[in-house]
Amino acid sequence: MRNKKTKPKQKKQTKSKTKSVAVQQTKGRLEVTRSGMGYVIIENGTGDIMVKPGDFATALNGDIVRIKVIKENSRTGKKEGKVLEVVTRKQTEFVGHIQLSTNFAFFVPDTDKPMPDLFIPLTDIKGAKHKDRVIARLVKWDKEDKKPVGEVVSILHPDNANDAAMKEILAQAGFPLQFPDDVLEEAARLPEHLDAEEIKHRRDCRDILTFTIDPVDAKDFDDAISFRVLGDDKYEIGVHIADVSYYVIPDTALDAEGYKRATSVYLPDRVNPMLPERISNELCSLRPKEDKLTFAAIFQMNGKGEVKQYWLGRTVIHSNHRFTYEDAQAIIETKEGLYKEEILLLNDIAQRLRKKRFSKGAINFSSQEVRFKLDEKGHPIGIMVKESKEAHQLIEEFMLLANRTVAENVAKQQVNKKPIPFPYRVHDQPDEEKLAPFIQFAQKYGHRFDMSSPEAIAFSFNNMLKEAKGKSEQHVLEQLGIRTMAKAIYTTENIGHYGLAFEHYCHFTSPIRRYPDVLVHRVLASILSGKPELDKKMQEKCKHSSERERAAMECERAGNKYKQVEFLKGHLGEIFEGVVSGVASFGFWVETVEHKCEGLVSIISLSDYDDFRLVESDYSLVGRRSGRIFRMGDKVKIKVVAANLEKRQLDYEWIIK
Repeated sequence: MRNKKTKPKQKKQTKSKTKSVAVQQTKGRLEVTRSGMGYVIIENGTGDIMVKPGDFATALNGDIVRIKVIKENSRTGKKEGKVLEVVTRKQTEFVGHIQLSTNFAFFVPDTDKPMPDLFIPLTDIKGAKHKDRVIARLVKWDKEDKKPVGEVVSILHPDNANDAAMKEILAQAGFPLQFPDDVLEEAARLPEHLDAEEIKHRRDCRDILTFTIDPVDAKDFDDAISFRVLGDDKYEIGVHIADVSYYVIPDTALDAEGYKRATSVYLPDRVNPMLPERISNELCSLRPKEDKLTFAAIFQMNGKGEVKQYWLGRTVIHSNHRFTYEDAQAIIETKEGLYKEEILLLNDIAQRLRKKRFSKGAINFSSQEVRFKLDEKGHPIGIMVKESKEAHQLIEEFMLLANRTVAENVAKQQVNKKPIPFPYRVHDQPDEEKLAPFIQFAQKYGHRFDMSSPEAIAFSFNNMLKEAKGKSEQHVLEQLGIRTMAKAIYTTENIGHYGLAFEHYCHFTSPIRRYPDVLVHRVLASILSGKPELDKKMQEKCKHSSERERAAMECERAGNKYKQVEFLKGHLGEIFEGVVSGVASFGFWVETVEHKCEGLVSIISLSDYDDFRLVESDYSLVGRRSGRIFRMGDKVKIKVVAANLEKRQLDYEWIIK
């Protein structure tokens, strides 16, 4: 009888939509919605796992977590899980307010994503008063603790909104604002004077003319060029890079912190460095008139830019002079100045390398950088648009040559007939689906694309950019063209770099500010020593570095946007020339010609003129009655009507000419 009773029950269970599953554990990133519900995005792309608010354990939004699947819908495949532990925290520093009581304090975070308050012992409030806005660091949160424990890092003073905004941008992206004490202590213990025995094991280049060319406000000089004449039309050109890997050793606090950050972040008024200033601005910075340890790619070349042979290895240098880009550009233009013969010859070779690169299919997107003129309080009083000139290209071409040569050298090496794990910098070919609407748009301006091969597409891009130069559509074609491209990433899978037209490429030339360059130095050093390093976690490190790079770029965009909004806040009601830079069903964006400040002209503000509709294929808004068209690339006049610093948003109104 018991068996008969249990059979129907078993049958009923199999019909249930939700079933208990055998314990499955996996890893992914927790994303918390505003409602408080969480979803863990699985790394292998097999789907999301829903997590209820009570099942987060100690995880916060953005953390990499290990999760257990506890339920699965047999019909839809949707899963529900429970966080077991935090593998990596995205963010440990937060912006918020202090609430003081007699015996303790609480930190209440300013966030739209639910997270608990931090308990702050009174010994760790750094002098903060009740309701002060501060940055606090999460220092301890055990599973058994109901409240995480924190400490105040710094007080955000109400009279310095800019400082608070920049720190908030960094903190929200997961970039620590200060270095831990153990990291600073480790950096402080590093010897200032070079070890004589170490120098003996290096190629001594101190007697060869060497100089740096960097931005005027740079302090971390991580690359230098050496030059000497070897004979008739035969030159030795050395690309010397700060030997960060000599000072930053694996499995140290310094290395762990450098890896965690993975990149320096450059904001309009500050640099949030990857490594402490003791390393970035002192020991490793290739300052003039100082002996420095470097890692080099040294080339024997002729005047045509043809490499006859090269050498890779560790060097010691003594920089003779520090040029700014402006200094070097003045020498190129006037043909006068210190080391003019060397600068002019190097520039000629660089331009030949550049021309050769484009002839092989590299895509020539022009780059414009926005720079801010700030007063003593950090307020923007001017915006400048900096374009790449020959002095920039001189450095760029020799850095590209060094990066490519190192990658080519490593790609030849194998251990047990397998490639050595290495952080290649790759750029995939364009996706034809993304490319199709752009090609249709470009055809409206008379530009034709050859789609027969990736190389033909690249040549078509270059022809279009060349023909559009100086025309009204130049900027929009460049912007849309860049958007159709894949994003460059770090990976051990060497698929080449499409945009540069290189079969092998890596980042070797900026180890002070990029962690992948440190990894490249370590692998290269191991190969040169005859004991190749086989890092089984290299792909994981590549993925982390790519993620941190994207976060840094978002910070830099946010910092620039804040400054642009702050600048135009002082120009409310003024009229500027602009170019339509984007369209949507709710309006169109305009970028001012003079300042490159982008703002929105809303569809509501246009309703008095016409009823506009979006034509996606034409990247335009079209008036139903008048036929008036606002298309990407069109020149328009706008008036600045609102500047919201908190949201980093600008609102414009269209002005009829």
